Amino acid sequence: MRTTLVLIALLAFSVVGCTAQDAKPADDTDSQPLLKVKSDEELSEKPQAEDIDYELGTWITDYNAALQYAKALDRPIMANFTGSDWCPWCFKIRDEILVKEAFKAYARDNLVLLTLDFPRQKKLPQAEVDQNNRLLQQFDVSGFPTIMLIDSNGKEIARTGYQPGGAEPYVKHLKSLLAKKSE
Repeated sequence: MRTTLVLIALLAFSVVGCTAQDAKPADDTDSQPLLKVKSDEELSEKPQAEDIDYELGTWITDYNAALQYAKALDRPIMANFTGSDWCPWCFKIRDEILVKEAFKAYARDNLVLLTLDFPRQKKLPQAEVDQNNRLLQQFDVSGFPTIMLIDSNGKEIARTGYQPGGAEPYVKHLKSLLAKKSE
């Protein structure tokens, strides 16, 4: 009987996943600035790749910086809405896909990576908490992990989440989502 109840609970959780209501925003009062990026006035009309300090393939947390990098590099943003320290599906996507070399190699050449975290234990700077909550509402995200592909103007291209199979199939999945945009 107990085994059956555990299986039912696991099945229910796997169907429901992690919801945005599960996330309790950190109430850190440190107001540290996010990444420093050249202002629009400092950049030409279309920012040049050499004008930015983004290390290709690294995850950043500043949405405005991601938009500038996406413009300069002519790439989409892959935004990962995550509950990094509590969401089991976020752990799965991280461990099975995001840390694997096949994904990292694709990301280095094709994406600007943005993490929008909603941790329960870890404290984030208040400016980051405010930004993440604003983007959660702006993009109407209701569950974690939500992976969004966003163009350099801040327009949603596609959204997805965890996909089974590992990094190689996930890269193919991302490519197919981006290909639909260009059709």
